[in-house]
Amino acid sequence: LVFQAVFNVLIPDHAADAFSPPRSGPGGLWDALLERLLGGLGRWDAEHFLFIAEHGYLLEHNCAFLPLFPLGLRLLAALLPCPVPLQPRGRLLLAAALLNALLAVLAAAALLALGRAVLRRPGQAFLAALLFSISPAGVFMAAAYSESAFAALAFGAMWQLEKGRERLSGLLFALAAGARANGLVNAGFVLYSHSKRFVLRLQGTAASPRELPVLWKQALSLVASAALACAGIFLPFALFQYYAYMRFCQPGTALAQSIPEPLLQLARDKGYRVAGVGVDKPPWCSQRFPLAYSYIQDAYWNVGFLRYFELRQIPNFLLALPVTLLCSWAAWTYVSANPRHCLTLGLERSKSEDSGKARDGFCGPAAFVYVVHSTALLAFGFFCMHVQVLTRFLGSSSPILYWFSAHLLLEHEPLLWSTGTNNPASGKHPLGKSHSSRGKGTSDNPVVRLLLNWRSITPLSKSILGFFLGYWLLGLVLHCNFLPWT
Repeated sequence: LVFQAVFNVLIPDHAADAFSPPRSGPGGLWDALLERLLGGLGRWDAEHFLFIAEHGYLLEHNCAFLPLFPLGLRLLAALLPCPVPLQPRGRLLLAAALLNALLAVLAAAALLALGRAVLRRPGQAFLAALLFSISPAGVFMAAAYSESAFAALAFGAMWQLEKGRERLSGLLFALAAGARANGLVNAGFVLYSHSKRFVLRLQGTAASPRELPVLWKQALSLVASAALACAGIFLPFALFQYYAYMRFCQPGTALAQSIPEPLLQLARDKGYRVAGVGVDKPPWCSQRFPLAYSYIQDAYWNVGFLRYFELRQIPNFLLALPVTLLCSWAAWTYVSANPRHCLTLGLERSKSEDSGKARDGFCGPAAFVYVVHSTALLAFGFFCMHVQVLTRFLGSSSPILYWFSAHLLLEHEPLLWSTGTNNPASGKHPLGKSHSSRGKGTSDNPVVRLLLNWRSITPLSKSILGFFLGYWLLGLVLHCNFLPWT
């Protein structure tokens, strides 16, 4: 927050061709001060979230942004005690800063708990949570975006599923799907959990013909419970699509609301469709499945398969290169270490698992579904989305970016082999290293220790930390001043 305020003051805003709605009224001294301090949090897509929180879904293309985060902003802004007069935008900016600060902490805590459950290496899980705190998508965790809310809900849901709390996990997954559309993909975790449990149960018993009816009953119960859980996850998204249909496609159902003339003029200038204004229905209303979300992504942002593969987009592909390489490397490392486990989709009971001696850490069997999830998101984002959003897309959706980076640091950085964190799976142990051999500083924070000994750490460690800290800082400089960092 401090850095974005400094950069927002020192660097003039770029005149970007982005959504910039007219303000609701003249602001006072406190509004001007708050805009100076927190205005960097309201750039690019944050303008949509703040607008929706203040006015609702007045404009068609606002429906690309799901309602959970704007609802949270609106509720918190209404509840915040404010001793000074502020315009709605000022209150919402303040609410966004406070809410996302809390949600980012909750996301880090959920990632730590999830890492301990899956990796079974507390040190590796702790390092991954520390890396999340300096995420290359850090500016989006602080700005008025839904990334922090989604990360907290998704990581929390994954953790609860690992603990066997399926109902709470399903509720959190459903809320995540109300924050970001890619939350729908998380239904795969539920399906995989149900399927794996059933298949392993079959492998553990020799079925006789007499037991077939019981197995059929168990299979039907599995299908029914999995379908119900997935329906619950899809429900918030489906309800929002129905709301958008009623808002923009049904005559006379638009909410009675006075729309300021400056906003109507902006809509006319930019070609925005306003709810309840005009007689022509949007094209998506007549589709067999009238999904506002997919139409808006196509018509307003030109999102689609290979549409971003143009020469002029090469800088954006370079921007996404580090996270693409890291997540691709993570998938390759996991498949190379567990070829049979991957070929059987992790559904074959191994002797090591039966004996309770299964490999732990990033390459352990429990991480399989997370690697598949991360790789699927990477492939979809690379080929079908604006590729520059890959960093925040993966950084808020998957723990793999942080787990694999922590794995590489603990595996290849000698400075961390004697710090009390878990020794690397390769069996490399410090040979006679004393407490003083750790280098400068004796902080229990491994990231701080690496930074204090920057000159002596390995090139790989410098590359990983350089990516995280470089993107963290560069994002603050560029994004907060309407420069191209989205």
